[in-house]
Amino acid sequence: MNRKRVLLVGLDPAVVDFTHFPHLNQEKLTAALAAEVARLIAEGYDAHTCWTDTGATAEAMLTASLSGQPFDCVLIGAGVRTGPPHFLLFEKLINIIHRLAPAATICFNTGPSDSVAAVQRWV
Repeated sequence: MNRKRVLLVGLDPAVVDFTHFPHLNQEKLTAALAAEVARLIAEGYDAHTCWTDTGATAEAMLTASLSGQPFDCVLIGAGVRTGPPHFLLFEKLINIIHRLAPAATICFNTGPSDSVAAVQRWV
């Protein structure tokens, strides 16, 4: 069976500023992200994660995650995309994906609980 490889990219729950997400905390976010990865695996995807910091090593972490086998889809989490302080980080991550995984589709979730739906739209 040829399982589609998916990479979920987002901020490590330990570095998220939850003032922008008052309904979440580190424990809830961690649990929701783990549940989405488990759901992707249960749906037959080869799911991997790349949780980054807010910039110091994020580019190197994503570069390392994309090195090796190719990915069919890369999902970028809402925490990276929607917070104005992360605008430049988002641009950098998009450009790394474009350079290192040009054949991968890119998708976006709206929160930590709809990653499966986002991947299924494109893979």
